[in-house]
Amino acid sequence: MAIEILMPALSPTMETGTLATWNVAVGDAVRSGDVIAEIETDKATMEVEAVDDGVLAVILVEAGSENVAVGTPIARLAEDGEAVDDVAAAPAAAAPAPVAAEAKVERSATTTPPATPPAPAAAVATPGAVSTAPRLFASPLARRIAGDNNVDLGALTGSGPHGRILRRDVEAAMSAPVTAPAMSAATSAASTPASPGASSLEPNSQMRKIIAQRLQESKANAPHFYLTVDCELDTLLASRKVMNEQSPDDVKISVNDLVIRAAAMALIKVPKANASWEGDNTRLFHHADIAMAVAVDGGLVTPVIWAAEQKGLAEIAATSRDLATRARNGTLAPEEFAGGSFTISNLGMFGIREFAAVINPPQGAILAVGAGEERPVVRNGQLAVATVMTVTLSADHRVVDGAVGAEWLQAFKGYIEAPVTMLL
Repeated sequence: MAIEILMPALSPTMETGTLATWNVAVGDAVRSGDVIAEIETDKATMEVEAVDDGVLAVILVEAGSENVAVGTPIARLAEDGEAVDDVAAAPAAAAPAPVAAEAKVERSATTTPPATPPAPAAAVATPGAVSTAPRLFASPLARRIAGDNNVDLGALTGSGPHGRILRRDVEAAMSAPVTAPAMSAATSAASTPASPGASSLEPNSQMRKIIAQRLQESKANAPHFYLTVDCELDTLLASRKVMNEQSPDDVKISVNDLVIRAAAMALIKVPKANASWEGDNTRLFHHADIAMAVAVDGGLVTPVIWAAEQKGLAEIAATSRDLATRARNGTLAPEEFAGGSFTISNLGMFGIREFAAVINPPQGAILAVGAGEERPVVRNGQLAVATVMTVTLSADHRVVDGAVGAEWLQAFKGYIEAPVTMLL
């Protein structure tokens, strides 16, 4: 019996997506676990694995198609013994309408990580084309960088598992010396001055469109207010140095890990700040599920450290480093960047002293973290120098009152300035 491949729901909020590429063509044999497509969701470009064995008989949705509804039939596999032509000619089934809505309802009703989403389906290629070329395995990020810089993936040797081409392979090819004729052409193009007022258009990815939509809705619908406080870091930095000196070599605790721990403890101490607005109801989260804002090519991803208040600093350090690395490589699982009760956005590594972040809907608050820097402070009437970090809480006034926000910031500042209290 023919197997219909449906547009998968790769995140609980996903209703439509873009079929970016097909990694297989009509006539190719497909095995369970093969990466057959890449789909752009509202958060990232995700690889899609086959869940059944068969031969790809027909592709119903072309590569590059946008706004493909979850549950739409996008391809069909012929099982062992079936004629590919017969399977290709069969009429497509209608898309099941409730898929996306069910996913959304399931997430809104739980405060724990969502269950593994429906098994992903295949993506799109040119109908009727039979591929005779060997399959090319590359990460979505590597493909995107290669496409943006005209790098031929077929000429590269991957350094990842099973020869998979990774971002570093593409970047190495870009930095390699080029032949004299190519250099001459590039130099000639670069030396040609642009005319006054010159510009170019770059198509917005599905990720960028959804980010714009969600943040515009956040600003329009959530009445933001902002609270700012300065935190002295000298005790925290001294404690961090001692912890790293006595930790195993593979454990390195960062200032951001300590910020995550302090934010989580403050959310448990002030539970009214750990909430989101849902119309007739306010959702109070039972755990501090901290989302970290991670910049990736073309946008932003917010992987979640679930129940961060239950994790020690070593576990937070390992988890945050792993999530950030896989976010940049485009290899996060959908359930790892969906949900969360509170977000932290840290731009301190860029030297940003202070900023105000836009709330990540439907959460009730986000913390913007600036750089730690030496500043003059007054202690007992005397000037002194301290390492100071400015943080700004952006809160949704529908769910977090000013006094609650101030209480949360006071608790956060207390944990940062007396880090030993985080361990109690």
